Amino acid sequence: MADPYSILGVPRSASEKDIKSAYRKLAKELHPDTNKDNPKAAERFSEVTRAYDLLSDKDKRAKFDRGEIDADGNPTGPFGGGFGGGGGFGGHQGGFRHDGGFEGGFGGGGPDIGDIFEGLFGGRGGMGGGFGGGGGARRGPPPKGANVNYRLQVSFVDAATRANQRITLSDGKTIDLKLPAGIESGQQMRLGGKGEPGPGGNGDAIVTIEIGSHPFYERDGDNIRLDLPISLSEAVGGAKVKVPTVDGAVMLTVAPGSSSGRTLRLKGKGFTRKDGTRGDQLVTLQIDIPADDADLNARLEGWQDMRNVRDKLGV
Repeated sequence: MADPYSILGVPRSASEKDIKSAYRKLAKELHPDTNKDNPKAAERFSEVTRAYDLLSDKDKRAKFDRGEIDADGNPTGPFGGGFGGGGGFGGHQGGFRHDGGFEGGFGGGGPDIGDIFEGLFGGRGGMGGGFGGGGGARRGPPPKGANVNYRLQVSFVDAATRANQRITLSDGKTIDLKLPAGIESGQQMRLGGKGEPGPGGNGDAIVTIEIGSHPFYERDGDNIRLDLPISLSEAVGGAKVKVPTVDGAVMLTVAPGSSSGRTLRLKGKGFTRKDGTRGDQLVTLQIDIPADDADLNARLEGWQDMRNVRDKLGV
């Protein structure tokens, strides 16, 4: 569903009275009993009603405004209402399982909006019984089962290389999950039909990805940064050194006279972008000088670098 504020034509700062007033106006225009020959009006009426259903509920509206749920009431982040008690998924609570799988949380429900029509059409049965009374009520399709929410911890290297992840669903079945290109921590993946059963079919499984940290890699957008220690002799004379990457070690050429802080680029060794291309690995050289090395001290005795290496700093 689109943004509920846009559907009702009200700003996000709208009061409860403004929201109710906007809904009453649209409901009167789009009510199925007054648009029997216009199926699009009925679809629009249903959309407007769902938008009002969310915004008229203080808790749901607050969660939507904070970005914790989407316009359909489903969690949008890894710590939103679907992962514990008190939020949008009551009853069964989610959590990690010892076998490497995940327990899900589900539930649902919404406020009764029938009272909005009292006074709008002269009572609940005032428009030919569309909402109770003498006529036959219009019923929507049977509801699907509840969605089930999972949190999947993915290692930094697996996320960068998009390694398949095996998860265990709440029914005990396991599936291999292909990580999407451009993956971010907090991103959600929807597995159609892997939720709870219902009269209208199964709900979905909503998997929230959480990417772990790494002891020496750091993500920088689609790139990966690494501080690489090199010896003084490698920096002065140049060398070919082995460098770790998420795809395995590679050889890197260090030019003679390299200083600490110099950054070298390894093409295509970063995270996969949404277009399928990959970022780079940015390797920053860090010269590691040994402490109290008698041989080094003897070699440098009497030698001084007379350059003003801080001239650019104005000192």
